[in-house]
Amino acid sequence: MEVFSEFIAGIDDPTHREKTEEVLTWIKNKYSNLNTEMKWNQPMFTHHGTFIIGLSVSKKHIAVAPESVTITHVEEDIVKAGYDYTKELIRIPWNAPVDYPLLEKMIEFNIWDKANCTTFWRK
Repeated sequence: MEVFSEFIAGIDDPTHREKTEEVLTWIKNKYSNLNTEMKWNQPMFTHHGTFIIGLSVSKKHIAVAPESVTITHVEEDIVKAGYDYTKELIRIPWNAPVDYPLLEKMIEFNIWDKANCTTFWRK
């Protein structure tokens, strides 16, 4: 998690910082086989050189980016969680609970679906 320390320290609001660190720590602890990387100033988790999931923060939310194929795969779960989303990311408001089973479903899907992927992003 050392790779994310500067990113986390740069989050001004202490509650936002704490929640972001909690999510990143949860992913790292649950998926210790994933690599932690900073790319494009965002924390990302990769596996065998391919992107699995990334996060970013804004004034109003944590954004989770699993790639559009994955969002389509879990779209019903995103709606049930009450999160706003686009084709490329899911917005978790700071005042909303994190739906960890949804994160798990996205990560598991990407690990499975990209098992033979040889590129960073899906083509």
